[in-house]
Amino acid sequence: MMIKVLQQKNMSFPETPLATRITVQGGVGTAEEHEFLLDTYKVDSVGWGTPFLLVPEATSVDRETRKLLIDAKEEDLYLSHISPLGVPFNSLRGTSNEILKQKRIQENKAGSSCPKRFLALSKEYGPEGICTAAKKYQDLKLGALENVKQTLSDSDYRKAKDSITEKSCLCVGLANAAYLENDIKIKGQAQGVVICPGPNMAYFDQEVSLKEMLQHIYGNHSVLKTLNRPNIFVKELKMYLEYFRNEIENSAGEVTSNQLKKWNTFKSNLFEGIAYYQNLFESTSYFKADLDTIREQFHSCKLELAKIKVPEYC
Repeated sequence: MMIKVLQQKNMSFPETPLATRITVQGGVGTAEEHEFLLDTYKVDSVGWGTPFLLVPEATSVDRETRKLLIDAKEEDLYLSHISPLGVPFNSLRGTSNEILKQKRIQENKAGSSCPKRFLALSKEYGPEGICTAAKKYQDLKLGALENVKQTLSDSDYRKAKDSITEKSCLCVGLANAAYLENDIKIKGQAQGVVICPGPNMAYFDQEVSLKEMLQHIYGNHSVLKTLNRPNIFVKELKMYLEYFRNEIENSAGEVTSNQLKKWNTFKSNLFEGIAYYQNLFESTSYFKADLDTIREQFHSCKLELAKIKVPEYC
């Protein structure tokens, strides 16, 4: 969960130039979770993001992409590495960007034409900077990979190639949904739509009005049809477990002592987090109808974490 601290001018007390306000956002999906966060952590407000992608009055999303969002299930929403910034990026399977990108890869034309250059930040090939999603960058990296292909196993070669070509042009892709919805002509190379809904999208499956979404947020009328949506904290924990497992399984080459130290610390922190969750849900007056299920899920996550083995340093 993301805790965001906002500083703003305090109009009521001129002698105090800045007042700190704390907002919470990330994965909130029910009125009870909303109230729980306000009451338990005494935050000033709670932010909702992903569900508003299905509110046409609030967000600009083209019809094709919105249909993908409506139909999306848990397995269609994943933490990707498509961002040229090198940070994990929530993504949706089956987008037009993904289809066009794969087509270029199959035609040996991987990469974007990079018309905006807003993310041309890599200095690996020169001080002028280049985006890791750009064709120029990917051509150079793929060429270097081919030179060492014979020294790699097929599995390591595929992982290395995918890590290069999976990057997407965000400068264009993130704006394209708004262009398409408003019939604005898109110039240059076809990039398709990039969109970044959180995993919470899997449980919202209908287009709703702004009024209906506000009624849902404040507990007047739920727009959720699914009955198996996990609690916000359970879902967050499972995301961390999946990230941790993938980090270890997808590590290529020799693992350093620093990397092992990082993984062991990460695992230790997760155990502490689970203990915190378990204590929290023993004392809360919220989620009474689901407490037994939530406790069982935390216990299951603890067992799952114990099975994830950090390699030993050689």
